[in-house]
Amino acid sequence: MNYSGLLRAGRQALESQPFSKLLNAKLRVFSPGEVVLEVPITEELMQQHGFVHGGVISYAADNSLTFVGASVLGAKVLTSEYKINYLRPAIGDKLIARSQVVSAGKRQAVCRCDIFVLADQEEKLCATAQGTIVTFVTDDD
Repeated sequence: MNYSGLLRAGRQALESQPFSKLLNAKLRVFSPGEVVLEVPITEELMQQHGFVHGGVISYAADNSLTFVGASVLGAKVLTSEYKINYLRPAIGDKLIARSQVVSAGKRQAVCRCDIFVLADQEEKLCATAQGTIVTFVTDDD
């Protein structure tokens, strides 16, 4: 599948996720081994101190990690585990999650994600995550 076909398939998969639609997440890059996912920051995504809620940042990391794993393993993948480090409060206009594949085999990929917040046209690193993405089979397979 070429890049535009892969990006189109990725955007369709994202659009089929009700929670991603709720957050208005957008897939900007979806190529083998690389993903960029964006989430616009709205008032509804804030916590009581005026920062983006950690769960929203965690969502961006998890989904970006899973998509980048899928870019090398295929569409039937799940997050097996991930770890996130919050580095600074996210205050700004949008979250940008950039993920890469660190290592991949036939059934699992270890991936890394850096999450930035865009504020005043400047990106600031607010979290970093690493996860393991695995393939799965269903009874229909």
